[in-house]
Amino acid sequence: MIELTKEETQNIPQQSLEGKKIAIVGLGISQVDFAIGLQNGREWDEVWCINSAGATYPCDKIFMLDPASRFFDSTDAGLQTNVMTSLLSNTDVPVFTCELDDRVKNPVMFPINEVCNATKCAYLNNTVAYAIAYALWSKVGRIDLFGIDFSYKENMHFAEAGRACVEFWISKCMENDILVGMSGRSTVLDSNVPATEKLYGFHRLEKPLVAIPHEGKFIIGPYDEINKELEKQGLKINEDVAPPEPYKG
Repeated sequence: MIELTKEETQNIPQQSLEGKKIAIVGLGISQVDFAIGLQNGREWDEVWCINSAGATYPCDKIFMLDPASRFFDSTDAGLQTNVMTSLLSNTDVPVFTCELDDRVKNPVMFPINEVCNATKCAYLNNTVAYAIAYALWSKVGRIDLFGIDFSYKENMHFAEAGRACVEFWISKCMENDILVGMSGRSTVLDSNVPATEKLYGFHRLEKPLVAIPHEGKFIIGPYDEINKELEKQGLKINEDVAPPEPYKG
């Protein structure tokens, strides 16, 4: 039996993810919708966790794009430090990262060359963006995003960097026919904004227009009129043709 070095191990081809349903779970408040989804029987082909979310949820991949030294040799990660050092030292889940470190039990080099060249882009300024870019490169069929929040309506003075980059990669996924589900609690893609307030300008009309995705197209019109039309088909906006929310259906 030939033993592979750690560097060689990282080059073993990954199992095909083409067409698969993936849940990506971050550390924002809307991660609660992932728990709700699990409790209500939602299933995904794979679950990918961002950093210490992997210490909470069973998952198939962990994305930790900082060098492991950030956690092992400093306290720059604050309250995540102890959780991450324990997780990285003990988990059998592949940890996708930027350099191999012997203190990480199961590290995998992120395929940066392959991903950037295949997607024709190297705009990657946070770990969530790397996970979404990996999903795009892997040609998955759907990604559902939980705990990917960045800012909160209740606190306009607080926002994490990286939202623009994440939304950019989400757009690239959509352009490649990857369905994107977003928690309705998240500010990303204005997911937490009422449907009647999403179309700027049209939201000021006496009868605001809404854009409702349904069967690969958008139904656009006044909320009440669309609702009545859909009711004739036995559908309801909030239950059947709302923007895809990972914890519903």
